[in-house]
Amino acid sequence: MLDLSDLNPREKFLKIYADLPVAVRQEIIASLTEIGPVTWNSAYIEISQNTDLGKQILQELDEMEII
Repeated sequence: MLDLSDLNPREKFLKIYADLPVAVRQEIIASLTEIGPVTWNSAYIEISQNTDLGKQILQELDEMEII
């Protein structure tokens, strides 16, 4: 198991994403009011690019304790 306690939410997400099986990356992990369902893959694109939407996704995942 990874020790993620010293990482910020973005770093946590990227580490978790890297360890996911490819098939799991297509699964929905959140649903945002403005855009609808978010998969691991779509979250990765936004978060890796440091977009405002990526920051919103990170906040949601952190609040839901997914990361």
